Amino acid sequence: MILCTCLIVVLATAGVIIRPWRIPEAIWAVLGALLLTLTGLIPWHDAIAAVGRGGDVYLFLIGMMLLSEVARREGLFDWLAAFAVRHARGSSRKLFLLIYGVGTIVTAFLSNDATAVVMTPAVFAAARAARAEPLPYLFVCAFIANAASFLLPISNPANLVLYGNHMPPLLAWLAHFLLPSALAIGATLGALLIIERKHLAAPIQSEIPQPVLSPGGLAAAIGILLTAVVLLTASAADRPLGLPTAIAGGLTTAFVLWRKREAPWGVLRGVSWLVLPLVAGLFVLVEGLRQTGALAALATWLHHAADHSVQTTAWGSGIVLALVCNIMNNLPAGLIASSTIAAGHLPQSVTDSLLIGVDIGPNLSITGSLATILWLTAIRREGEDVTFKTFLLRGALVMPPALLLALAGLLLQ
Repeated sequence: MILCTCLIVVLATAGVIIRPWRIPEAIWAVLGALLLTLTGLIPWHDAIAAVGRGGDVYLFLIGMMLLSEVARREGLFDWLAAFAVRHARGSSRKLFLLIYGVGTIVTAFLSNDATAVVMTPAVFAAARAARAEPLPYLFVCAFIANAASFLLPISNPANLVLYGNHMPPLLAWLAHFLLPSALAIGATLGALLIIERKHLAAPIQSEIPQPVLSPGGLAAAIGILLTAVVLLTASAADRPLGLPTAIAGGLTTAFVLWRKREAPWGVLRGVSWLVLPLVAGLFVLVEGLRQTGALAALATWLHHAADHSVQTTAWGSGIVLALVCNIMNNLPAGLIASSTIAAGHLPQSVTDSLLIGVDIGPNLSITGSLATILWLTAIRREGEDVTFKTFLLRGALVMPPALLLALAGLLLQ
């Protein structure tokens, strides 16, 4: 029974990562979840409960995807792109740094999924307007979405999953993670500047017309800013983020459509709904692992290791979890880590190291985090694509120094 469960989880995860025959990631995750339930390895009621535990994540994603689609349709991204290109003044390096800075802010205050969903189309539009190769700038969105995702508690839904009801207060969070986050952001920038140095030496177009922002585009921009305020407020009040995000996205979309007297079908067709069953399937796969007893055994092992040496356990657990995220995605890896923390009553430094591993680790591979999968979906809509190998070659240079510096900043401060 245990062997069958593990085999199904491994095969489903491999399908998500490799995408054989270009079948969407969500199909593999859902097939794995259905196999676990149809074979009786997971009771139906446990599978349904596992899907239900993702409710806050689904609502969060729905809100963000609605905001992104309405902003795209109303020309907000084209307006922002022209603004960025004009201020870069013909320098590809300045445009690169501008995008990196904005990506850091968006990730910190709106979450890494927002950077993947909302910012990626704007960056593609900017590169197109500047007549530059888009991929170096698009990679910024992918890598900063993970590198800056523990600057604040709301910067990554995985943070909420990992800490659950034991989220540290904001000041305590900053005391633990401000330095490690700054080191990760700086190391990621340095690596990307080296990797993309040839592209960043080429001049770009700067004299482009600045389009007029439509009333709908302005409404979308206001909706995105208000969503950031709502998220910060909800986080400070220790409230779930999903429902406020979904309401903000829904109200913004409804207002724009009402003002234009348009039906919602165009916006709804533009949303990547397959992301939701992907997440649901991953929750069920993790439940399957939990029922094998593997997570309880892992918690016991970590607890004993921490009794022997907290520092060594913190380093080792952060690095190992960072690598595991690239094997099975950081959302289920975060769920596993959360269950392990709850069962093992681990020291704070070990828990914090696990968080850094969950957040930075996915920068190694293209399926390491939900944000990167959302990013990949966004660039495919624009006619671009990135293979697993292409991303891995960059990730192998970007992720390790950022991870090691962040862990050093956490454990040596």
